[in-house]
Amino acid sequence: MSITPAITVRGLLDVAPESVRLTIDLLAGANGLERDITSPYIQKTGLALAGFHEYLQAGRILLFGDSEVRFLESMAPAARRQVLAKCFSEALPCLLVTGGAELPPEVAEEGERADLPILRTPAPTAAAIGKLTAILEDRLAAREIIHGVLLDIIGLGVLIVGESGIGKSECALDLVVRGHRLVADDTVEVRRRGDSIVIGTSPEMTRHHMEVRGLGLINIRDLFGVASTRASKRVELVVQLDRWDPDREYDRLGLDDALYDLIGLKVPVIRMPVAPGRNLAILVEVAARNQLLRMRGINAARELVKRLDASLLSPSAPQHLSTSAPKHLEEDEEL
Repeated sequence: MSITPAITVRGLLDVAPESVRLTIDLLAGANGLERDITSPYIQKTGLALAGFHEYLQAGRILLFGDSEVRFLESMAPAARRQVLAKCFSEALPCLLVTGGAELPPEVAEEGERADLPILRTPAPTAAAIGKLTAILEDRLAAREIIHGVLLDIIGLGVLIVGESGIGKSECALDLVVRGHRLVADDTVEVRRRGDSIVIGTSPEMTRHHMEVRGLGLINIRDLFGVASTRASKRVELVVQLDRWDPDREYDRLGLDDALYDLIGLKVPVIRMPVAPGRNLAILVEVAARNQLLRMRGINAARELVKRLDASLLSPSAPQHLSTSAPKHLEEDEEL
C-alpha cells in the first residue's frame, strides 16, 4: 500500500526546530498553516517581484533573501502591495524570509489578506535552504507499507517477506535471540531516500512489538533489552519465504542475481523455500553474511566457477573423461 507524501506548513513548524535546529517564526497568515508542501525544492526567484510571477511553482516554499527584501524596499508602497498580491495569489504553501531581515509592513498585510503564512528565520539563505531541503526530502519521500519483518543482522538491513502464517515472526524472534536487532514486525513502513536508498521503520504504535502465534503480542525491548531493537534501518537485502514446492526448481548455486522491486528501486532478493526441518534463522543469518561478502566483491559461487573453468582450460587438464575403471580396481578384480 503506497502513501502519498505531504507535509503542512504547521507540520514543518513542528518538526524543523527539533530535527535540524532551524528556528522559524510565524509573522502572519496563521489561517493558512494547513497549506500543503508537496515539493522538497525551495524556490528563490526574484523574477516574481519583477512581474514574472508565472515562474512560481505550486507546492514549493518561496524564499526571500537579502536581495529580494532590498528590492521590495526600493519600491513604492503601492507598487510593493501590487506585486506581493500577485505573488501571493499563486498556490504557494508559504513565504520564508531568511537572515532575520526586517520586512516592509505590506508583506505581512498581504500575507494576512491571502491567508499565506509568512515565516522568518535568522539563519542565512544557504543554511536555511540546506536544512529545509533535508527535512522535506525525508518527509516527502515516496512511502509504502510492506507486510513483513525488518531486522538489522550484523549491520545489514534484511526485510523478510512471505505469505501470512509462513513463519516470518518466528524466524525474526529466533534471530533476536541470536543477538540481532528488530526494526519492525508485520507492518514495515519503507521510504525512498535519493535514487538508491530505501529506509525501513516501524509505525509508532507498534514499535518494539511482535506478534507470535501462540504467544500473542510481546514487547521485544522489554524482553531482551534496549540493544535488541532499533528505530530504522536501510533495506539492503530481501528474503522471500516460499512454501516448499517439489515440482519447482530452486537455485542451487547462487549464480543468478535476483532483484526485488521496492518503491521503484531494485534490492537483492533471495527466495528461500520453507520446509519442515529447515532452520530458517540460521539460513537467513548466513544469507546476510553472504550478502555482506558480495557487497565487498567476494562471490563464492562465481569464484568456484572461475576456478573450474580455469582448470578445464589448463593444458595439463585431461581432454576426455575415461569410462574405464581405475587401474587399481582392475588389479583387485584379477586377484
